[in-house]
Amino acid sequence: MSRVCELTGKKAMVGNNVSHAMNKTKRKFNANLIKKRFFIPEEDKWITLKVSTSALKTINKIGISAALKEAKSKGFLK
Repeated sequence: MSRVCELTGKKAMVGNNVSHAMNKTKRKFNANLIKKRFFIPEEDKWITLKVSTSALKTINKIGISAALKEAKSKGFLK
Protein backbone atom coordinates (compact mmCIF):
# COMPACT_ATOMS: atom_id res chain seq x y z
CA MET A 1 0.00 0.00 0.00
CA SER A 2 1.42 3.37 -0.98
CA ARG A 3 2.12 6.18 1.46
CA VAL A 4 -0.66 8.49 0.24
CA CYS A 5 -3.33 10.20 2.33
CA GLU A 6 -6.74 8.87 1.27
CA LEU A 7 -8.55 12.15 2.01
CA THR A 8 -6.15 14.86 0.82
CA GLY A 9 -3.91 13.01 -1.65
CA LYS A 10 -0.72 14.08 0.12
CA LYS A 11 2.27 11.93 -0.77
CA ALA A 12 6.06 11.91 -0.56
CA MET A 13 8.04 14.83 -2.01
CA VAL A 14 11.58 14.62 -3.38
CA GLY A 15 14.35 16.96 -2.30
CA ASN A 16 18.04 17.11 -1.53
CA ASN A 17 20.21 16.39 1.50
CA VAL A 18 22.71 19.24 1.49
CA SER A 19 25.99 18.75 3.32
CA HIS A 20 28.21 21.47 4.78
CA ALA A 21 30.32 21.23 1.60
CA MET A 22 27.11 21.79 -0.43
CA ASN A 23 27.11 18.22 -1.81
CA LYS A 24 23.58 17.25 -2.77
CA THR A 25 22.05 13.77 -2.62
CA LYS A 26 18.43 12.88 -3.24
CA ARG A 27 16.08 12.21 -0.33
CA LYS A 28 12.36 11.78 0.33
CA PHE A 29 10.06 13.86 2.52
CA ASN A 30 7.34 11.37 3.49
CA ALA A 31 3.86 12.50 4.47
CA ASN A 32 2.98 12.15 8.15
CA LEU A 33 0.39 9.36 7.85
CA ILE A 34 -1.66 7.54 10.48
CA LYS A 35 -3.94 4.52 10.06
CA LYS A 36 -7.17 5.42 11.90
CA ARG A 37 -10.66 3.97 12.32
CA PHE A 38 -13.67 6.28 12.05
CA PHE A 39 -17.31 5.60 12.89
CA ILE A 40 -19.86 6.89 10.38
CA PRO A 41 -23.20 7.22 12.21
CA GLU A 42 -25.27 7.73 9.01
CA GLU A 43 -24.21 4.31 7.70
CA ASP A 44 -23.77 2.78 11.17
CA LYS A 45 -20.36 1.30 10.32
CA TRP A 46 -16.63 1.72 10.95
CA ILE A 47 -14.12 2.54 8.20
CA THR A 48 -10.32 2.47 8.34
CA LEU A 49 -8.45 5.22 6.52
CA LYS A 50 -4.80 6.11 6.11
CA VAL A 51 -4.86 9.88 6.68
CA SER A 52 -2.29 12.61 7.19
CA THR A 53 -2.25 14.41 10.53
CA SER A 54 -3.44 17.61 8.84
CA ALA A 55 -6.45 15.67 7.46
CA LEU A 56 -7.08 14.37 10.99
CA LYS A 57 -7.28 17.97 12.23
CA THR A 58 -9.73 18.74 9.42
CA ILE A 59 -11.88 15.74 10.39
CA ASN A 60 -11.94 16.93 14.00
CA LYS A 61 -13.03 20.37 12.82
CA ILE A 62 -15.69 19.62 10.16
CA GLY A 63 -16.57 15.97 10.91
CA ILE A 64 -15.91 12.71 9.10
CA SER A 65 -19.02 12.88 6.89
CA ALA A 66 -18.17 16.32 5.52
CA ALA A 67 -14.51 15.34 5.04
CA LEU A 68 -15.51 12.22 3.08
CA LYS A 69 -17.91 14.23 0.92
CA GLU A 70 -15.17 16.78 0.19
CA ALA A 71 -12.64 14.05 -0.67
CA LYS A 72 -15.13 12.39 -3.06
CA SER A 73 -15.79 15.70 -4.83
CA LYS A 74 -12.02 16.23 -5.30
CA GLY A 75 -11.61 12.67 -6.60
CA PHE A 76 -9.38 11.25 -3.85
CA LEU A 77 -11.97 8.74 -2.63
CA LYS A 78 -14.03 6.29 -4.70
